[in-house]
Amino acid sequence: MNKQQNNIQVEKKVSPWNLPPETLFELLHTSPQGLTSAEANERLKRFGRNEITSKERVTPFQLFLDQFKSPLILILVFAAIISMITGDLTDAIIVLAILFLSAVMGFIQEYRANNAMEKLRGRVAHKANVLRDGTSQKILTAEVVPGDIVLLSAGSLIPADGIVIQADYCFVNQAVLTGETFPEEKKTGQLPANAGLAELTNCVFMGTDVRSGSARALIFRTGKQTAFGQIADKLSVRPPETEFQRGIRQFGEMITRVMMVIVLVIFAANVLLKKPVLDSLLFSVALAVGLAPELLPAIINITLSMGAQAMAKRGVIVRKLESIENFGSMDVLCTDKTGTLTQGVVRLDGTLDPEGQPSEEVLRLAYLNAQFETGLTNPLDEAILATETKPEIEHVVKKEEIPYDFVRKRLSIVVQDTAQPGQTYTLITKGALDKILEVCTAVRRDGRSAPMDGSCLDLIRKHFTEWSDQGYRVLGIAMKEVPPQADYSVDAECEMIFAGFLLFFDPPKPDVQLTIQDLQKSGVQLKVITGDNWQVTQHIAQVTGMPASDIITGAQLNNMNDEALWQRAEKVNLFAEVDPDQKNRIILALHNHKHVVGYMGDGINDVPALHTADVGISVDNAVDVAKEAADFVLLERSLDVLRQG
Repeated sequence: MNKQQNNIQVEKKVSPWNLPPETLFELLHTSPQGLTSAEANERLKRFGRNEITSKERVTPFQLFLDQFKSPLILILVFAAIISMITGDLTDAIIVLAILFLSAVMGFIQEYRANNAMEKLRGRVAHKANVLRDGTSQKILTAEVVPGDIVLLSAGSLIPADGIVIQADYCFVNQAVLTGETFPEEKKTGQLPANAGLAELTNCVFMGTDVRSGSARALIFRTGKQTAFGQIADKLSVRPPETEFQRGIRQFGEMITRVMMVIVLVIFAANVLLKKPVLDSLLFSVALAVGLAPELLPAIINITLSMGAQAMAKRGVIVRKLESIENFGSMDVLCTDKTGTLTQGVVRLDGTLDPEGQPSEEVLRLAYLNAQFETGLTNPLDEAILATETKPEIEHVVKKEEIPYDFVRKRLSIVVQDTAQPGQTYTLITKGALDKILEVCTAVRRDGRSAPMDGSCLDLIRKHFTEWSDQGYRVLGIAMKEVPPQADYSVDAECEMIFAGFLLFFDPPKPDVQLTIQDLQKSGVQLKVITGDNWQVTQHIAQVTGMPASDIITGAQLNNMNDEALWQRAEKVNLFAEVDPDQKNRIILALHNHKHVVGYMGDGINDVPALHTADVGISVDNAVDVAKEAADFVLLERSLDVLRQG
C-alpha cells in the first residue's frame, strides 16, 4: 500500500473536524484548487463510486429467478411437485408450462422496463459542482472522491461528507441526520474531537441540502464511509408500503386463505366419503391449480412497466414504479403557479421609483444586485440581467454578499464604485416588498433621501396593490452607504433608503384553462400553493378560469390551528404567501380527509411537501434535492402532461 493510500485511510481513524484545513489538504494529497482529473479517476477506481448501496445491474438470470418469488407462484410449484410425486406427469407439465410462460412474460417486460428505466435515470442523475484541474466542473455525485473541493449553493444536494473551508452565510438542512427542524449555519474552524454530530458546524454531510448561502467543502469521506452511509440501514430498514403494494399483498393473502380452506375442506370431505386418498389429494391439487391466479404477478409487472414506458414517451420519468398506481388514484393536485398556470418565462416589465415613474437608478441598483449575486440562482435575477438596456458597471467591484434566505426574503450585495471618489461602499438590498420596507427609514426622491412618513408608506402600498391586482410580481429595492469593513452581517440591513419597485410579469399559458377543466372532469381538484402575494395569485386564478372563491395566506395559517386547517383546506383552492413548513401542513390537512394528494414543485422550499405528498412531481431543471424527493420527473413543466397521464 503506497503512502497516499495510507494517508487517506488514516483520516478515517481521526476526527477531521478537529484538524486545520492545511493538515487535511496534506493528508488527502489535495489543494485548495482541487484534484486533477487524472488523480480523481485514480481515486475513483481505488475507493469506488460515491454510493450508499451497490448499483450493480441485476443479471438476466437473477431477474428470471425473481419471477418465482410470489407466494402464489410458490403454491403452484408445490402443486406441480405433488403431481409429479403422485405420478400425474400431465398435470405437472401443464402447471409448470403455465408457470414458465408466466415467468417468461414477466421477465421480458421487466427486462425491457429495467433497460428503459436505466436510460431514463441517467437523464436525472444528480450532479455536483467541484473544482477539477483548478476550474469548476459539473460531475455526477457518484464520481465525487476524497480530496475533491465541492462548491455548494442554495439548493445543492451535498454529495459526501466534507469540511467547510469557506462559507458565506451557508445554512444546511440536516434534519435527515439530526432531526433538527431549522437549518444549521455552517462555518469554518476547528471543533473538539469528541463533538457530536449535531455540533459539527464545520462539517457538511451526504444526504443533506443547502437552504441558503454558499460554501466550499473539502470531501474526506464518500459512499458507505459517510455518516449517512453508516446509519443508512437504520434509516431505511424497509420502505413503507404504498397503498397499491398493501392492496396486492392483502389480495394475495386472501386468495391463499381461500385456496387453503377450499382444498382442505374438499380433501377432508373426500376422505370422509371413503374416496381413495391419492385421488382426493390430486383432486384438491387440481382445485388449487384452478383457483390460483398464476398470471397475476406477470400482469402487475406488465401493466406498471408499460405504464412507465408510455409516460416516458410523453416526457415523464417514473422514478418509482409503484407510484404509477398512486398517480392514477390522485384526486387532489397541488402546484405552484409559475410554469404550470403561467408560461414560466418571467420578464422585467418595469423599474420604477417610489412615485411610480420609470427610473434608471433603480435599474442600475437591481442590475448590480443580480449581477454579483451567487447564492441562489433564480428566474427573477435572470430577467433583470436579460434587460435590453444594460447599465454601465465596468468600474464596480463586489465586496460582500449577504445571501437570500426564506425568513428574511432579502438578498444584499455590498459594492464599490472605483470610479467615484471617497471611501464608502454601497449596500444594495432586493427582496419581497414588505421585507424591504421593514428595514427602510427613508425614501429616495429626486436623487435625495427623505424620511419615510405615513403618506409615503400609503403611496407605496397603493402602488403595490394596483400592480399586484394587474398580475405583476412586485419586489422592492433599497440602498445605503456603508463604511468599508472586512465582513458584513444581516444587521447591516437597517436604516436603509427605499429606492423603488421592480415589476415582473409571467403571462398565463394559452391552453391552461382547458387543461384545468379537463382535470376537473377527471376528478382531480387543482390547488395552487405559492409563496407569491395573494393579489397576484388571485389574478392568475381569475384569468385562467380556476375556481377560487376563497384564499388563505401564510399569515392566516400562522393563526390557524391544525383542526381549523383541516376544515378549510378541502374547500380552499388558493394558498398564497406560504413558507415551506406551511406547504407541508396543507398536504397533511388534505391527507386528513383521505385524499390522495399530488404535489408539484421544483425548489428547495418544496422538498418537505414533496416528501409528504402521495405523489411527488418535479421537473428536469429542478434543484437536486427536489428531484431526489420526487416520484415523477417531468422533462416539460406542463399540467397537460399530467392530465394525459
